[in-house]
Amino acid sequence: MDGLRKLIKWTAIALAAVAVVEQLRRPSEERTWEGTVAGFVPYDFRMPTIERARSRWWNPDEPRLFVPQVFGLGWTINVARLAGLIRDPIGAGTT
Repeated sequence: MDGLRKLIKWTAIALAAVAVVEQLRRPSEERTWEGTVAGFVPYDFRMPTIERARSRWWNPDEPRLFVPQVFGLGWTINVARLAGLIRDPIGAGTT
């Protein structure tokens, strides 16, 4: 189990490094500090805001359960979507 943790940790560090290098290779006016690395892992290195945190952690209009982190690399859970799945797990009552 310790080996798996180390693998995950070093993979995350490598992906974050690749994301930073990707941003630094762009001209400064084109740097967004957000995007994806390895084709599917989201990252967002912008300063977190309350608005962005709310839109990621509690967004009933977002159909995805796993959404990009407010800050950093990877995903977080959209609690509004999770609550909806718990209330109505098979979509009863929807057309």
